Amino acid sequence: MVKERVINMVKQTAGRDQLGEFAPKFAELNDDILFGEVWSREDKLSLRDRSLITVVALMSKGILDSSLKSHLINAKKNGITKEEMAEIITHAAFYAGWPNAWATFRMAKEVYEDEQ
Repeated sequence: MVKERVINMVKQTAGRDQLGEFAPKFAELNDDILFGEVWSREDKLSLRDRSLITVVALMSKGILDSSLKSHLINAKKNGITKEEMAEIITHAAFYAGWPNAWATFRMAKEVYEDEQ
């Protein structure tokens, strides 16, 4: 008996919506490969874990813009609680930098404001 694997691909259109006409290949890679294939490999790593890793990676690189906020929103949707996010940012602060933690906390506070 052959066991079929069903892939629940994440449907992403942000690349095409925002850059489709200007950078169509980049938009395709963003939507179809990064979000469509990599993020959909839940048999390897859960969406929750991918969200945690992505938030910390962006924070540590100092990418403190709307992409970080989008990933904080996704982290919440993927089950990371307010308390867990606070602990994640606090822990990462010692490796990623105190100012980056402050900026990330400001965004996370907005994302989780309905839980306060």
